[in-house]
Amino acid sequence: MAEVMRPRPVASGSLERSKGKNSRGQSGRQATSRDGTAEQVRSRQQPSTAHTATVAPSSSSTNTFAFAAAATSGAESSSALRIAQGVEILQSALGDLANFQNDSDLAVRMVPELTQLIASGNTVTVTQALDMAQQLSRTDASRPIMCDSPQLVANLMKLAGKSDVEADVVSKAMAVVYDISKEDQGLVHIRQCHGIATLVRHLSSNTEMLMFLAISTLHNMLQNLEYSKGDIRLAGGIQRFVSLLHHSNVKVICMAIDCLYLICYSHPESKLLVLSANGPIEIVRILRTHSYEKLLWATSRLGKVLSVCPSNKPAMVDAGAMQAFSIHLEHKSQRFVQNVLWAMRNLSDQATTLPGMGDLLHSLIDLLASEDATTVTCAAGILSNLTCNNEQNKVTVCREGGIEALIRTCAQAGDHDDITEPAVCALRHLTNRHLEAEVAQNAVRHHHGVRVLVRLLDPPSKWPLIKAVLGLLRNLALCPANHTAVRECGGVHRLVELLIAARKDIDACNARGTSSFVDGVHMEEIVEGTTGALHILARDVQNRTILQNLQCVPLFVQLLYFDVENIQRVASGVLYELAQSKDSAIVMEKAGATSPLTELLHSRNEAIATYSAAILLKLSEDKTGDYKKRLSVELSNSLFRAEAHWSAPSDVANFADLGDGMSSVGGSVISSRAGASSMASSNYGYGGQRRGVRRGPGHGNQQAAIAESALEEIPPDMLELLDDPALIEAAMANAGQHGDDSEGMGSSAWQDTDL
Repeated sequence: MAEVMRPRPVASGSLERSKGKNSRGQSGRQATSRDGTAEQVRSRQQPSTAHTATVAPSSSSTNTFAFAAAATSGAESSSALRIAQGVEILQSALGDLANFQNDSDLAVRMVPELTQLIASGNTVTVTQALDMAQQLSRTDASRPIMCDSPQLVANLMKLAGKSDVEADVVSKAMAVVYDISKEDQGLVHIRQCHGIATLVRHLSSNTEMLMFLAISTLHNMLQNLEYSKGDIRLAGGIQRFVSLLHHSNVKVICMAIDCLYLICYSHPESKLLVLSANGPIEIVRILRTHSYEKLLWATSRLGKVLSVCPSNKPAMVDAGAMQAFSIHLEHKSQRFVQNVLWAMRNLSDQATTLPGMGDLLHSLIDLLASEDATTVTCAAGILSNLTCNNEQNKVTVCREGGIEALIRTCAQAGDHDDITEPAVCALRHLTNRHLEAEVAQNAVRHHHGVRVLVRLLDPPSKWPLIKAVLGLLRNLALCPANHTAVRECGGVHRLVELLIAARKDIDACNARGTSSFVDGVHMEEIVEGTTGALHILARDVQNRTILQNLQCVPLFVQLLYFDVENIQRVASGVLYELAQSKDSAIVMEKAGATSPLTELLHSRNEAIATYSAAILLKLSEDKTGDYKKRLSVELSNSLFRAEAHWSAPSDVANFADLGDGMSSVGGSVISSRAGASSMASSNYGYGGQRRGVRRGPGHGNQQAAIAESALEEIPPDMLELLDDPALIEAAMANAGQHGDDSEGMGSSAWQDTDL
């Protein structure tokens, strides 16, 4: 060892100068490593003799110093003082440049020698070599040269992976490896020599320093070497990172959290591994027990990434993530609060059944007044999801002033559809299916919301927002007091314009053989939404007159031919309302409504069949007795077959798992046997599969004879409905009294946006 080192006296002296420069901070410069750690020099020393010998100041510099000294001591020239200070800084920089070159030259000479010494196997020799390597790796000039030696990196990793070596030696080797990991080339060589497995194994080390160096190196690797993530995952790194979340040092926990974030981002399999290691439970525990801002921010960032995973989402909600996040909504760190809101927004669609959300809902309503667009976007999205199918949450939001706050948000959002759409969806939920729904419908009008909503039907609103507004207007129309407000704001005309535009788009797409899918919305949904809103608005006489003047009757008749039950239902509903006018009834007949209505008598959807029967009865009021008799037979035929079909237990059993048995036809419960029919037929996914009307057999003479012979077996309530058209009118008045099922996850076309 002594013989090997003797020929290097110059190198040793240079190394001591380098060491002195780093320990005493001569250069005064700031070296920033790749992982973000800045090493700031505390004080500036006078240039050493070595510095002066290397770069002697010029005569002009000496003269400047003399001038500065005279000016400073004699008085008082601030300009001269600034010049003197500038020259001093330049002098120091020149010395640093010389030392940088010296360090680089030293590394070039020493790296081959160190590579051999580290592999020598002699403990004393290896220890001394590691000490020198550590000094070199800490300087910016020599570190890249060390990284250019794959054999040196391989020897260091081999030494770090040995189990029969003293922990102090392994820690020194790991310290050099950590410094090398600050350079891209060093990261590449660490991976190439299969060092990742060694680093992951050291995450479980009982030696604190060894564990910290290992996780710091892996953190650098995850930040700067994308393709290393797979190797870390295969080596069991995710499980080791999760196990470190129990560590007593918050900085270790913070680094482990950040490593999990980096490895899980945009990688579903990694998120599942975090779940299998009980990561969601650990995240919730950290949020509840720690106050260190950097740790909370890193945890919220990981929570945001995991919250979009379908498997992690329910696990996080069950672990109490919504409650744990909500306690930090008033934290002073804005970046932390925004991550909290994003995570809560992603989780909120799984939290609709959670109890005790009153305080959170109140906080979210307050956040709608924020000037930060991201905060408002997330608050509106969370409110939209938490009010979906939860009557208690709906009532709470209504009583806390949520209606006014949401309308104000819509009015102030401008063209930010990402804010307006969830706000409108929340209003749609609040105006339907709870004890105070009618109060909410009136509140929208009282707070001037109708005009705001009708304005949202105009450009530049995109189709998803328009679809949400249509559902909300449908709910508002259930309150008769809103009919006039919608009409005076031009809502009826605008709905007709949208219906015509959507119908033209569908026809054009059919002609081209393409899908009518625009911005995530099928044009069939727009047709259904506009027609459904017009159906309820048509209960007002003046609105019916507008529809007649706009010559909409033939358009509604054409909608009866659509192979989509929801569209057939709303089209037959609006035609029933228009049939109250004799002029419209005449136009209906001329448009050929009798044929499709007769066919729809056999629909499995009882709402469609009932609407069709009621319209046909209206059209037959001035017809001859023979016509009425044939119609009566046709109606009895339809009703008999419907009753016979739903008496079959096997068909009813097919819908045993559909939920709580709440069946909506235009939002109202028609009958128990209609429930399964309604739920099955309204399950139109708009993701590509459509469910048309399931029609019964033809209605020729043979079928009419069978129907006449079976009249005695028709249930009394059916015969009563057939014989007394007034009961049909009463049923139609009740239909849609509670609106379409605007929130059903499986039984409605109007599903909530997955925010």
